[in-house]
Amino acid sequence: MKNKILKFPDGFLWGAAISAHQVEGGTKNDWTEWEKKNAERLAEEAKTKWAPWQQKKFPEMFNPENYISGQACDHYNRYEEDLDIAKSLGLNAFRISIEWSRVEPEEGKFDEREIEHYRKVLKAIRFRGMEPFVTLWHYTLPLWLSRKKGILNRRFPNYLARYAKRITREYKNLCDHWITLNEPSVIVSHAYLEGIRPPQKKSLFLSWKACKKIMQAHNNTYEAIKEVSEKNKVGFANHIKYFKPYRENSLLDKLAVKVADYFGNWIYYDLSKGKNDFMGLQHYFVFHIKFPGKAIIRTKNLTDLRWEIYPEGIYYILNRLKKYDLPIYITECGLADAEDLKREKYIKENIFWIHKAISERINIKGFLYWSFIDNFEWDKGSWPRFGLVEVDYKTMKRKIRPSAQEYAKICRNNSLEI
Repeated sequence: MKNKILKFPDGFLWGAAISAHQVEGGTKNDWTEWEKKNAERLAEEAKTKWAPWQQKKFPEMFNPENYISGQACDHYNRYEEDLDIAKSLGLNAFRISIEWSRVEPEEGKFDEREIEHYRKVLKAIRFRGMEPFVTLWHYTLPLWLSRKKGILNRRFPNYLARYAKRITREYKNLCDHWITLNEPSVIVSHAYLEGIRPPQKKSLFLSWKACKKIMQAHNNTYEAIKEVSEKNKVGFANHIKYFKPYRENSLLDKLAVKVADYFGNWIYYDLSKGKNDFMGLQHYFVFHIKFPGKAIIRTKNLTDLRWEIYPEGIYYILNRLKKYDLPIYITECGLADAEDLKREKYIKENIFWIHKAISERINIKGFLYWSFIDNFEWDKGSWPRFGLVEVDYKTMKRKIRPSAQEYAKICRNNSLEI
């Protein structure tokens, strides 16, 4: 039987993504302060938080140093090397974030050296024939802002818009695709609903307030970027989870799914009031919901983080996004897989379902794998390995994983062979 070739539209973007705090090293923001205060606690909690097989596989989770970003991957100094690897893999798109705390370390005062640094990074991406996608705010806040209530500060939407206007003015000829902010749903749920990430304000009222503030910030920032240039394409990147009822015939489970789906995914589009030129989709796993709202794992097909792999879910989400009638970019999709045993299949199966959506006239313009290199995975530290490229955190040596070479074939051929 001959293999089948699934061709993608001309101009389709194939890329990978990173974020500043997770790979650059040497940052100074609200997260770096939080890490130092919580490293001992996180290392101790790992003894009960993670399954025995995870503890055996990743003993570094018990070391407090695992939870300190420190040098991270030293991408700040090694970006040329990393971008050379990206080019060698045939990527034609690359997503980065600007570290807000670097360029505006004091309120209203911008660091010209750091602005010049990111100018060099963007030029390096362009020089290698890749389309840059730039995230303006990827979780971390400058210290001056975090000490003024951060997201909950009444002027937060204006602060983000002011910073974004300055940055997009600086780089208006170097980038066309701007992501205002990353994963508002994750910020709200982790920082204000579950209270497991900074500033750990566990409150239903504050989570709702944060939700509205974040999306007002997106709206203000959208307008500010458009003032710089109408040709700028602006959107936000949201983590959309695929929810399924644990018991298919249970009305209560179906009700729980509807509530979780709206408040966990779609409310952010209602609050963005049409201020989007494209949809940034980030998708990782499926949640089986049992009333009143418990998420249950149903299979053994799991990532190293115990996330359930269900590639078909991205197809159903893309069908939901179709109603907005906007171009869609998958700005993140990946898995933690240190041994690189599941990544190739995961990538190919997700791309298969993306192609199916395209064949049904859903306007998907690109796919960016998360992440390009191994990185610092926030409150989990450095043991989860998402990268197409492996990083030795002691020597900083890069090593291209076999799955990356398979992804490279898809990128170079603009097609998937099945």
